[in-house]
Amino acid sequence: MRSPVSQHSRPAVLYSAITVMTLSWSFNFIFGKIALRHFDVTTLAAFRIIVAALILLPIYYSSRQRARLDRKDLWTFAVLGFFGVLINQGLFTIGLNFTTAGHSSLIIATAPILVLLIAWAKGLEAFTASKAAGMALSFAGVAFLAVEKGLHLHSGSLRGDVITLAGVVGFAVYAVWGKKVALKYDSLAMNTFNSLAAAILLLPFAIHQGIRLDWRGVGWAGWGSMFYMAAFSSVLGYLIFYWALRHMAASRISAFSYVQPVIVTLLGIFLLGEHLTRHLVIGGALVLFGVYIAERGPDEDEKGAESAA
Repeated sequence: MRSPVSQHSRPAVLYSAITVMTLSWSFNFIFGKIALRHFDVTTLAAFRIIVAALILLPIYYSSRQRARLDRKDLWTFAVLGFFGVLINQGLFTIGLNFTTAGHSSLIIATAPILVLLIAWAKGLEAFTASKAAGMALSFAGVAFLAVEKGLHLHSGSLRGDVITLAGVVGFAVYAVWGKKVALKYDSLAMNTFNSLAAAILLLPFAIHQGIRLDWRGVGWAGWGSMFYMAAFSSVLGYLIFYWALRHMAASRISAFSYVQPVIVTLLGIFLLGEHLTRHLVIGGALVLFGVYIAERGPDEDEKGAESAA
């Protein structure tokens, strides 16, 4: 059995890297909100994905031990890029435009629950009573968040929550489907091929949006925030996550996901002027407690599901 922390990694370095990962994903919500003040939402989503792929490509080709792409896996990476990048990161950005950073972070925290549900449907995970109870609590929390401003899609918050949840479903499909090639490719190759597939799928739309964009009308804060979302969240955060999986049990890394909504909520209050509402506190507690119950089962080390958008 592999030890929770590999002997080849220093705990101080490992936990420092995971802290950087958690903070980079937490600040992604804040910079996303800032970027949306300068870009329309679909342009921002497209540009973020394209820029991330452009950053990953030279890193991949400069690596001396890079894994080569097997042509047999082209379709698999097309599916992974569609669900894991295009749907997950794209709908995260669009959903963030209609809801608060606090709501968005709590909904994304349900990713392990959705991964469990899809894995169970495919016969890859056992479905225990504790997992069922955790799932019920988490979705009760999401429902409580959704009714904060009324149950109608014309409510911006509900629309954003639903879109964000759809993005999390995309990540869950990606996480389960990705098991087909996870042992064959390292983290750099996985991220590069996924991002490149999504960028190719999105390129015609990105060019169309680029032609329509008023480039001079986008301030430096908008460009900087978009670059942060691509470089630090899409690239750095995911590279650290998959690197950390080589040295630490997945369940211990997943525990850091409980901290992220708290950080995001506090950042949203102090930096974006968002409010700490009763629905956010109660719904957030239900979501996080439900994820905790579901993730503490006996086979938790088999799961490595976590989303950061």
